[in-house]
Amino acid sequence: MFGVILFSSCKKKSTVATNDGGEVVVEVNPSYFLTAGLSQTISKETRTFNGTSIECYKIVTNNTPTDHAMGPWCPTNILDGADKGGVWFEGGKLYDVDGSFIKNMASFYNNATWQLYNSATGKINVTDTKEKCEAAARPNVDPAYRNFCVECQPSYYQGLKKTFYIPVRPRKASSTMPIMGMGMVVGIAFNGINFDPPAPTQAILGAFTLAPMDDAGGHVNGAVGYHYHAATGKSTSIKQTDGHASMIGYAMDGYGMFEQLDASGKESADLDANRGHYDTVRGYHYHVASAGSNKFINGFRGLPGSFSVSF
Repeated sequence: MFGVILFSSCKKKSTVATNDGGEVVVEVNPSYFLTAGLSQTISKETRTFNGTSIECYKIVTNNTPTDHAMGPWCPTNILDGADKGGVWFEGGKLYDVDGSFIKNMASFYNNATWQLYNSATGKINVTDTKEKCEAAARPNVDPAYRNFCVECQPSYYQGLKKTFYIPVRPRKASSTMPIMGMGMVVGIAFNGINFDPPAPTQAILGAFTLAPMDDAGGHVNGAVGYHYHAATGKSTSIKQTDGHASMIGYAMDGYGMFEQLDASGKESADLDANRGHYDTVRGYHYHVASAGSNKFINGFRGLPGSFSVSF
């Protein structure tokens, strides 16, 4: 299940201005965020980033999407269907993590070391406690949890809050800031969940573990709680009546984030290296990559705000 908000365009619902080059700039619209996902009312606060003072929206969320269910992640038996597990990406494609996928991982990765299940019973090795998930999810995986399907439940991190500071009005930076990986946050969905950088799949697979995402493209860790690594169409989106791809959130620099494909199923041909482009309705904005690509965008065109987690 997912939410679709029908607006005629972002331009009609957001403050629009022009920059010195005459480019339309669309400000962040706080009314797009689902109030059920917020821990407090969105407010404005001036922050300094890289020596520049920027008026930001302070958005504090509660780590719980209210527009779709979380999980499941790991199936428990090799006979389980796709409804019992999540998804995994490999080679730009998204795969259902069902029992058959787990059973055939040695063939899938052409390595006989893969054996995440008991061959006699078909039971899959799953991290079923907080201690197990954290031992298996850390960079130096505990050897006891090699050949495990790793899942951490949201209930392990109750009370977690996320604070985003996002520029009210995005500002083009002098140069692109690439999204390097862990330690950065790409953006925020309208349900308050963060879009994260690429998952460290090589490190995960290197320990013969698998850390699936659920069908919404999200999973849980102890650092940031529930977060997305893929946009699969499950979270709230804002449909554009001109056929443009739907909007799904904001990047940390305040520019809008939109789905990969437009209403006719086509991808824009003029995306820049950041996966962004410009039009006079939405201003500059990004289009996320395919769900199987393990990324959303490649870099920030604007000055990004900040993100923190507290318990």
